[in-house]
Amino acid sequence: MTKALDGEILDRLYVTVAARKGADPEESYTARLFSKGTRKIAQKVGEEGVETVIAALAEGPENVASESADLLYHLLVLWADRGVKPEQVWEILAKRQGISGIAEKASRSE
Repeated sequence: MTKALDGEILDRLYVTVAARKGADPEESYTARLFSKGTRKIAQKVGEEGVETVIAALAEGPENVASESADLLYHLLVLWADRGVKPEQVWEILAKRQGISGIAEKASRSE
């Protein structure tokens, strides 16, 4: 890697993704996804999730990283489509930090 990156790249990518709403679907893959609607976007998130799992089970770290990038991109498109801002997700993650995953999950089922 040539330069250290952090999570801010997801915030910057989200801004780019959200700006593609209403753009020309002939000019932008992201705009094309938005034009196809939530169902198609969610389907793409599922497909990329499956591809990430397959890469984790049968391929090397480079492919896992590549598929993970695809998954994150499509997840950002879904967030933008549904009006979810990254900071909403970051706040939820921050609240969960330091809490046992088992305890956190149990608190959601009460």
